[in-house]
Amino acid sequence: MKKEDCYKAGFIMKPHGLKGEVTVSLNPDSPAEWSTLKSVLVENQNTLVPYFIESVSVKNDKAFVKFEDVSTPEEAAKLKNHSIYLLKTTRPKLKVDDFYDDEIIGFQVSDQTLGLLGTVKTLERAGINRFIILDYEQKEVMIPAHQPLVKSINRSKKIISVNLPDGFLDI
Repeated sequence: MKKEDCYKAGFIMKPHGLKGEVTVSLNPDSPAEWSTLKSVLVENQNTLVPYFIESVSVKNDKAFVKFEDVSTPEEAAKLKNHSIYLLKTTRPKLKVDDFYDDEIIGFQVSDQTLGLLGTVKTLERAGINRFIILDYEQKEVMIPAHQPLVKSINRSKKIISVNLPDGFLDI
């Protein structure tokens, strides 16, 4: 399984209980229906290893997962801090004007007035708000990732069109 065909859905925080369960911190773009997952890919030394799920329960932004063949706290502890990946093809389709956080990393950002601004380095979240992070003229810029600032996303050309207010980049 190639890592570029997957997305990071969370990471294993710690063992949970006495039967080999683990606590998983879920990424905001993680699927809402963890209860339907049959397996996940756990990163181990830059290799994605399939783990089959015996049971799972979700509470807020955490999942409590019992993997097959992991039956003691000691075995579960070996998975601590390992990232969990899922295939990108398992993600629900989004509306045309929406996107997953990791999907737009590397996209070009172009302003309707200023032209090309830079390349998306990452996305950050503050509560329910998302911010596109890029370098513009040797400084880091945060652009709110919502309308009316974001006008369109062209996935095939990997371009995000924005319409920033006058002086936005001068701050």
